[in-house]
Amino acid sequence: MNRRLVGALKILVPVGIGVWLVYTQYHALSPDQRTELFAAVGQANMGWLLLATLVGWLAHVSRGWRWRYLLEPLGHHPSFWNAYHGVMVGYFLNMFVPRAGEASRAASLYRSEGVPFEKGFGTVMAERAVDMVMLLGFAVAALVFQLDKIDLFRARIASFRAGQGAPEQDGGHWGLWLLGAAVVVLAAGVYVLLTRPALRARLMDLVRGFFEGVQAVFRMRRKGAFLLHTVLIWAAYLLMFQIGFHALTSMKGVPFAGVLAGFIAGAVGIILVQGGIGVYPAFVALIIGVYLPAPEGGGLFRPDALAMGWLLWLAQTLMIIALGGLSLLLMALKRSPAP
Repeated sequence: MNRRLVGALKILVPVGIGVWLVYTQYHALSPDQRTELFAAVGQANMGWLLLATLVGWLAHVSRGWRWRYLLEPLGHHPSFWNAYHGVMVGYFLNMFVPRAGEASRAASLYRSEGVPFEKGFGTVMAERAVDMVMLLGFAVAALVFQLDKIDLFRARIASFRAGQGAPEQDGGHWGLWLLGAAVVVLAAGVYVLLTRPALRARLMDLVRGFFEGVQAVFRMRRKGAFLLHTVLIWAAYLLMFQIGFHALTSMKGVPFAGVLAGFIAGAVGIILVQGGIGVYPAFVALIIGVYLPAPEGGGLFRPDALAMGWLLWLAQTLMIIALGGLSLLLMALKRSPAP
């Protein structure tokens, strides 16, 4: 298949899923609920959203600083600003090209500091492994808080399905089709690697870079500072999410357990679909709605909860586009170091 077509599909398919979800969410609301949704957005306190955005930006600043600790054991000492701009460029490109952020971070640091791409990429992937552990920790905590809400959540889903009528029975083999597609893709990948030595060598360089990045986690001199920044990053993410709830009066009654569960749901939405478009607001609204009275007029989403999800998503997305785009411009104007 043509590489340009494959690249286009990687972008268009996630975006298409997100747009379809936006359409589905909107049309699942009754006319009165749509009016309530827009009213909630119009009444939002932008001051709280700006404060939440600032806290979220500080998490990215801390991430740029933390990255430098991983590069020190590998013999590289990049400036803070180059590391920070690399982080923001990565987030910016991830909004438009799936999984491009990790590679663009490494490429940015190579151009600005001369750090070999494989080593930069390896430290980024090591960071991702550490962050995944943190996310799983938050998820376990959220699950413990939600144990008494599982039955209520199931009841709301069952009520929504009952209102949609009897489901069609023509999708029972989707699991087998997806499994078959995964096997075909895996086999094709193995074949390409076996028949293209240059590509295989490149992959091995990246694997070695990843293991060097993992080793750097254990070899770094300032492990305490690295852990402190890791805690600060995730605390800022959660605090940003919680501060945003003050933007809508009706959301102030959501307890911390609901905020934590909504935070995890939003993170999962961003992982599943490029930029979290459509999925992030839906997941957030679905989870925090369990902690609020059922929506008037029926349906799965409370309009104000859906508005909260969209406001949080827009605040984060606009910040990434503005500051990430600025970092991309500054790095493009900056000259590469002499070899």
